[in-house]
Amino acid sequence: MRENLRPSKGIIARVLFTRGFRRIVLVTIAAVSTATCVLVACSAPQNQNVQSSTAQQPGAADWKPVEQALGKAGSMQPGDVYKVSLPRSDLKVMAGGVELKPALALGSWVAFKNTGDMTMIMGDLVLVEDEVTPVLSKLQEGGVEVTALHNHVLHESPRVMYMHIHAMGDAVKIAKAIHDALALSKTPFAPPAATTPTQDIGIDTKQIDQTMGQSGKVNGVVYQYSIARGDEITDSAMTSGGTGIVIPPAMGVAQAINFQPTGGGKTAITGDFVLLAGEVNPVIKALRDNGIEVTALHSHMLTDTPHLFFMHFWANDDAQKLARGLRAALDKVNVKKI
Repeated sequence: MRENLRPSKGIIARVLFTRGFRRIVLVTIAAVSTATCVLVACSAPQNQNVQSSTAQQPGAADWKPVEQALGKAGSMQPGDVYKVSLPRSDLKVMAGGVELKPALALGSWVAFKNTGDMTMIMGDLVLVEDEVTPVLSKLQEGGVEVTALHNHVLHESPRVMYMHIHAMGDAVKIAKAIHDALALSKTPFAPPAATTPTQDIGIDTKQIDQTMGQSGKVNGVVYQYSIARGDEITDSAMTSGGTGIVIPPAMGVAQAINFQPTGGGKTAITGDFVLLAGEVNPVIKALRDNGIEVTALHSHMLTDTPHLFFMHFWANDDAQKLARGLRAALDKVNVKKI
């Protein structure tokens, strides 16, 4: 309809939008002595096929019903992703003589992204062994798919498993299903106790940034990197306009690298590299050449294109030495240039 209303001599066409799901086309035909106004109403989703420089992106307030259904507030991330963190602060897990902080390796999360009239949900749930079957069964009842179940580290006590989830549909219903499943675990839903932020966590983060060629951020006493791939990852099971929906890095397809200081300039490191098949063995070699263990290699998703492999790692050594080893591995990966 919009193409048929091109302005011509004596004709002015304007498109007016309401905040609901209807749009009004007002055509004013001006003549020498008369004026006729024609109102045409047609149903269409708001902003469909229309670009606006003043359009507002969804904010955290728009996700309030999801927050209420899930039982925990989240925050907006790049790519219009609403992400909720559910750290397992209730657990005391030891690995290699190090007590793992939640931000190092015990961080459950769920991410939501609107795609047309539906919402895509992905997440990673941290569970002890006795919680796996009850949570998995409840997720299945609620229509939430489990796409992977595995370890991330080795020789930890108690044993910890990581359950990756995926769903597509009504965001509130899915959030409620995830809440009901996690209620069968001891995952805390209450906000963490307030702490005084500090940038001095006992390691030279500026020098680590220089070595890594990336910028990290402090989360409690853990220094974290989230490094996007340089290529697009899509979910081929869900299409938009005939193509797979692009998965933003904030939904779990960025390299996650975490440093937890252990004293004397040393740090424990863990996380995962997000790799194409041809990158797997070059990264293994780079890590092993630098004394970093490979602790797991697996997929997190079922229908990603191209298919990704997630490589988890561990070491506890001099922080700068480990940063050099991690940089050597990153150099084998197609990461986004900064």
